[in-house]
Parts: sequence; C-alpha cells; structure tokens
Amino acid sequence: MTEPLDRRITLRGFSVPTFFYGTAWKEKETERLTAQALEVGFRAIDTANQRKHYFEAAVGKAVQAAIGAGVVERSGLFLQSKFTHRRGQDQRLPYDAKADIPTQVAQSFQSSLEHFATDYLDSYVLHGPSQQKGLAEEDRAALRALLELQQSGKARLLGVSNVNLGQLQEAARVLGAPPAFVQNRCFASTGWDRPVRDYCREHGVRYQAFSLLTANSDVLGTEVVQRVASRLGASASQVVFRFALEVGMIPLTGTSNADHARADLAVFDLEPLSPDELEQLAHVGESSRWG
Repeated sequence: MTEPLDRRITLRGFSVPTFFYGTAWKEKETERLTAQALEVGFRAIDTANQRKHYFEAAVGKAVQAAIGAGVVERSGLFLQSKFTHRRGQDQRLPYDAKADIPTQVAQSFQSSLEHFATDYLDSYVLHGPSQQKGLAEEDRAALRALLELQQSGKARLLGVSNVNLGQLQEAARVLGAPPAFVQNRCFASTGWDRPVRDYCREHGVRYQAFSLLTANSDVLGTEVVQRVASRLGASASQVVFRFALEVGMIPLTGTSNADHARADLAVFDLEPLSPDELEQLAHVGESSRWG
C-alpha cells in the first residue's frame, strides 16, 4: 500500500504544512475568507505587508479571532509574510519610504508582527527582486536584513519569491545558504518551472507554487488531466494540486469557496498518481500547445 502524502513536513527543524492558503487580492473579504480557510482546516497562511495586493491587517484579525475561539493554537499555525520593495507598493506603506533598506525591512516586519499579535513569523520572504535580471544592491541589502531577523529568532525560515534560477542562486550566495522556500507563479508551459524546481530539489529548498490553476487554465481541459480526473473521481483542479504535491511542491490556493477549499484539502486522500500519469502531467503544457 502506498504511503499517504504528508500533510506536514519537517524543514530545517520546523514543522511546515504542505498546502498553504494564499490571501492576495481579497480586499474587504480578506478577514472572512481567511477565517473560512482556518475553519475548513488550512494551517498555513501566506500573506504580504503590501496593501496594494494584500490586506495583512485583516488576515491578522482572522488569525487572532481563530486563536481566541480555540479553532487553532498559534503553535499549530504557520504564518508567512513578505517584505515588498517600494516599487511594488502603493502609497499605503508599512515603512518610511525615505529610510534605508534594512530599516524598511525592520519596520515592515514589526508591522507584520503587530498584525498577527505574535513575536515571530514562521517564514519571511523577499517579495521579488527589484529588477528582472540579477539582484540589485537593494535586494542584497534586504536579504541581509532578512538574515538578521532569522538570526534573532524572529523569523524562523526565509524565502524568496518571483525569482528566476540566476536570482535564486545569487540570493543563496548572499544568504550564505539556499533559502528554505522559493515561491513562484508556476506555469505548465515551462515544465512547471522545472529549472527552479530542480535547483530546489538538489539544495533542500521547498518550492511554493501559486497560480497553479489560474496560470494554467488551458491545461485543466486536456485529455490527460481529464482522464486522470475520471480515474480518481476527482476534479481537474484536484488533479493539478495532487500532481504538485506528489512532485514535491507546496501548492497555494486562494479559493473563496468553502466547498472548493475542502476539496483542495481532500487531495491528500486521493489515490496516488501512477508513474505514467506523473510523467504525462509533468509535460502536459510543453508540446503542441496541449493539442
């Protein structure tokens, strides 16, 4: 009998859930939807102190309420936030725009702690480099500031987001070791970000995949996905999430539908994919434009 997929793993000494709930682009519904995700069983929450696309204070209210109501204990929650450079923000900044980068990181991080009423974050992520190729000095300064937070015990694990392979390799050099996480938008057309995932697998980094459904809507209707869905008695979305888990990704979902959230978590209980199915799904977006 095949062993069931792990709902939590131990990464660098810390317990990490293997399916995250993402809180981007929810605006006034953020608090309700975060509370809903916690109610249905998600125990890892991803956010960012970037009011342009996230409402971290509302995420924090939902988390605090869930802890207060006994839905979950802080020790059982995995809270991940991000530092976002000025160019990725709007006018609602969590730091002094005129301050140097280390000060901005410290101010943004402290604001996140206050939002969650906690004294540590389980993961803190650089929310994308400031340029498309390589790392600028402000990126290196931000990474060094993140490393100081980790060394102080306030941030348990570190990550980088929206990076290519070269940027990831450079970030590892700045940090002195590969980060614990990479969080990227994951496209089937690139073999599900294969070059970055290969690096992650070789260096003990866990790959967090977002937009698995929205970035790959054409894939959901392909013959291979539909055939696997039929065999499993599952939806196409569940097939994609199951595939992601089986190849070692940590998927994110941002669903606003409670039934869909339950279905997302139910992928742990599905029959495992066969080696042939895994191989076909690994290449589903790469040839003939899914034709």
